[in-house]
This record gives sequence, structure tokens and C-alpha cells, in this order.
Amino acid sequence: MIHPTIEKVYESIAKRSQSSRANYLKEMKQYFNSGINRASMSCGNLAHSFAACSMQDKLKLKDDITPNIGIISAYNDMLSAHKPYEDYPEMIRKWSNKYDCVAQFAAGVPAMCDGVTQGQKGMELSLYSRDVIAMSAAVGLSHNVFDGVVYLGICDKIVPGLMMAALKFGYLPSIFLPGGPMASGISNDEKAKIRQDFAENKITRAELLEGESDAYHSPGTCTFYGTANSNQMLMEIMGMQLPGSSFVNPGTKMRDAMNHAGIKTLISNIRSQSIFPTPCEIINEKSIVNGIIGLLATGGSTNLTIHLIAIAKAAGIIINWEDFSELSKVIPLITRVYPNGSADINHFHAAGGLSFVIESLLENGLLYDSVQTVLGQGLHHYTKEAKMVGDLIDYKKADHSIYNDKIVRKCESPFANTGGLSVISGNIGRGVSKISAVEQEHWIIEAPAVVFYEQEDLMEAFKRDALNQDFIAVLPFQGPQQNGMPELHKLTPILSILQRRGFKVGLITDGRMSGASGKIPSAIHICPEASQGGNIAKIKDGDRIHLNCQTGALNVIDVDLSKRALPKIEKQMKGLGTELFDKISQQISSSEEGASFLV
Repeated sequence: MIHPTIEKVYESIAKRSQSSRANYLKEMKQYFNSGINRASMSCGNLAHSFAACSMQDKLKLKDDITPNIGIISAYNDMLSAHKPYEDYPEMIRKWSNKYDCVAQFAAGVPAMCDGVTQGQKGMELSLYSRDVIAMSAAVGLSHNVFDGVVYLGICDKIVPGLMMAALKFGYLPSIFLPGGPMASGISNDEKAKIRQDFAENKITRAELLEGESDAYHSPGTCTFYGTANSNQMLMEIMGMQLPGSSFVNPGTKMRDAMNHAGIKTLISNIRSQSIFPTPCEIINEKSIVNGIIGLLATGGSTNLTIHLIAIAKAAGIIINWEDFSELSKVIPLITRVYPNGSADINHFHAAGGLSFVIESLLENGLLYDSVQTVLGQGLHHYTKEAKMVGDLIDYKKADHSIYNDKIVRKCESPFANTGGLSVISGNIGRGVSKISAVEQEHWIIEAPAVVFYEQEDLMEAFKRDALNQDFIAVLPFQGPQQNGMPELHKLTPILSILQRRGFKVGLITDGRMSGASGKIPSAIHICPEASQGGNIAKIKDGDRIHLNCQTGALNVIDVDLSKRALPKIEKQMKGLGTELFDKISQQISSSEEGASFLV
């Protein structure tokens, strides 16, 4: 039996989404075609679509029987997470031919890395890139010659953007194929210490670069539990990729076997001659609730509090931060993966990973089993463990009786009784806080504000030893309409150092932190943002602020912010192509509405 709070949240979402969801499904069913899509095309259209194919594939595409799979890929060879996708199209074509199908590369989409652009001008395009990815995928699929889609993407904005596109083409059977995480490098604790040592001028830049290179050293996703790996959790727990496929390393026989199984599953779904299971049915109110629960139970990235809202909207489903907040009260935190612990994602996978998490949540009525997945009805399929049988995958019942309780725990004995995220509100505005990595002794802070308009200003103040005090750093004018809502991850080592020195420190911003947000109490994604008249813009140095991550209170004490004028901060969308996005920035919605100009 499902927990009553979960059922209440689900019913609330279903009620507020009734009209928009019905309209969405009506649209999807209008496009659904039980036959081959290209059969309705003219001979001229069709000839253009397969002109470059092999003679074998041309013969198949001339008929009205053979399914054609479109490949949408975020491959580039600069970014470690997407480098493994270089050889995927060739493999997909080979496996498709094996099962009497054709596969064509439909489109490439942008894939930028927040790790590369962190603290740089390019970060201002990061959030905007999600909607650009959705549009790019739509352009590729608009040729309307495909009967199914395989999506190749893994990192921060890429998976949400691809999901938004997948839902707009929700009548086409689809599957996501992960690339997998890189093998473990130096420990996350070592990496954090190297960054802090550099911030304190204890090591040189060359030593810092050597340490960073030892951490990020090969193809695959970063091994911490940030946004990229939170995305993979989300795709698996919402049924859009195969069980156990999220965290299998690239370049291994298991990775190849998983990808092979994914294409075989997709082709089976295409040939099922049914609307099930397609994205428009897989992603419904219950699977969205499951996604939020997965995020809370694993202490995932705060970025998903924005992306999940946009994904849901693309399916006609309306969710908000109150849904996250209500679920967080009853969902236990049952994983410890860096930055919430010392283990990395490879250790988590070896300890039972998502099959362990899903089984424990299902057993305790904290997850919906009655959902569609790429494997058909029922999330219980995702409690099984993938095993190699020759070169193929077979799923066996997993033995979760033995596990590493420093990494994963059952719901009966969690790391914390509530989820890893908290919704924050008060006279400054509304935001979210990731508390899974914050020690409970730091959840409540009351201290004077120190206001900075750029993160570089805070870093400079630190270097001058001007921050050796209790304070809450306030960084307004970092929201989606102002400058694309850049991540402020460079502040994490500095604030951690000050906290370790014994000072009470916190952070408030209308911007984002990294998916690997650290151990500092914070309120981020503040709405309304400063550039839209939000009270965060009116805070001055010395204002006393109370932040309580336990109760969700965020207030400036003894000050009537409504009587203060807004400061004038010039908006600068200039350099590295940001000028091209100026009009988009004027149309983008708030953080709580998904920060989107599409949905």
C-alpha cells in the first residue's frame, strides 16, 4: 500500500494537471500511427531520406514494413561523459540490422559541460542550452521518417533537454542509452582537500591541475553524485532506460551488452503495434512522483528541482516545489554518495545501486509500482540485477540481504528520516536547499549579510582575509532572466574553509549551485529573482538573516524590505555568443516554473 502522503501529492498533481494532461495525451494519440511513419511520404521525400544509406538499408526503407530508428546524440569528443557515444551509432546500426531494422543518425545536439565553464562567461549559456537541446532534437525528428528513437545523452542539461523532446514526440517508442561513469580516480575527499589547499595558497596551480586530472581522467561521467548521475537515476527510476544500466562503465563487455539489450527492447516495443510503452504513457503523474522520490531518497542534485518541473510540463503535468517539500517529509535518505558521503557512484553501483534503492522503497510503500517502463508494466522489474549470459543480458533476482551500510541502507534504518532537499521561504522569497550533505548542527544559522554581485568579489574578499567572521553570503542578480542562472560552485571550497575555521557561514542566491553542492547551509534558486523585483535584491550588508533548513524559514529580521528601492544592476549578455540569447532571457520562466522558454 502506498504511503498516504505520496498518494495525496499524486492526487494533487493529477487534479491540477487534469486539463493540460488530457490535452497532451489527445495530441499524442492524434500522431500515433500503428503502421510505418514513412509510408505516408511521397517518393521524392522518401528518396531524399535514404539517399546516403547502404544498398541493404535502402531496400528495407523502400518497403512499408521495416522500422526505422532515429538516433539523437549529444556526442562530442571534448567532454568525457559524451566521448563514449562516438562509436554508438555504428553499434546501433549493427544491432538494428540484426533484428531486421534500420537505424539512421537523425541529429546531434549541443552538449556543454558545467565543469569546463564553471566560473566562466560560458556558464551563462548552460541553463539555456537545455531548451536549445530540446529544439535541436525536434529538428532532427521533424523529418518524420522514424518509428522509434534512441537518445544518447548523460550530463546536466542534456538529459532534461532530450526528455523534453522525447515527450513532444511521445508517440514514438524511445529509449535512453547511458554512457556510464569513468572508473574511480582519486577519492572525492582527496579532491576536495586539493581544492581547499589551493584556495588557501598551500599548493600551486600545477599541483591543483594534477589533482584535478587524477580525478577526471578518462571517458565517462564524473564519479560524484552530481547532476549527470542524478539524471541517470531519474531515467532509470522513471522507466526510460533499462534496469541496472545507469552506472556501468564505458568500454566494458557489460556496457556493450546493456546497449545491445536496449536496442533489442526498443525494437520489440516498436513492433508491439501498441501505444504502450511510449514516452507519453511512461511519463505520467505517478512516474513523475517516483522521480521526485528517487531524487530525495538518494540526495540528488538541486538542479533537478528545476529540470523535473520542465520535463513534467512537457508531458502536460504541473508540479511545484511544494510537491518536493511534502514528499521530503516522508521519504528517508537511504544513500551516501559524494558529496553526501565518501563513496563515489561506482561504489554505490557495486553496493546494490538503484535496484537496492528501488526495492527498499517499493517494500515500504514509498514508490509506485503501477507504472509503465520500457520493459512494460511495473517498476518491480527494476529491482532485479543484470547478469551476463554469453554476450547478452539476463535479469536475475538480486540478493540485497548483504550490503554496505555506509553507502546504502534500507528504509527502516536510513541515514536520515527525511529527504535530502528542503523548500525554503520567507520575506526574501522561495528557494530550495540541499541538506543531505550538510551536518545537522549547521542547518540553522542567523548572521549578518555580506552582499556580493559576482562570485569573483567573494573570492577576492576571502583572499584579503575580509571574511573571517560569521556571515551569510548573499548573491543576487544570478537568476535565469538576469544572466542564465550560472552555477556558483567556485564558492564551495571557500565557504567550506571558513566553516571549518569555526565561523557560521551560509549562502543565499537566486542562482544555482553545482549538482555537487557542498556542506554549507544554503537557500538557492530564490524566486522572485532580483532582476524581477525580488526582495533578495534589497538586502544590504549587515542585515541580519535567519535561515532554518529544518523548518524552511528564510527571513531578514527587523527590516521591511518592501520599503527599500531596488538597486540598478546592468544586465550584460555580451561575449562568447551570449548576445544571441538576450531575447530568450527575457522570455524564460522562473526557477520554480522550470526556467524554460519552451514549456
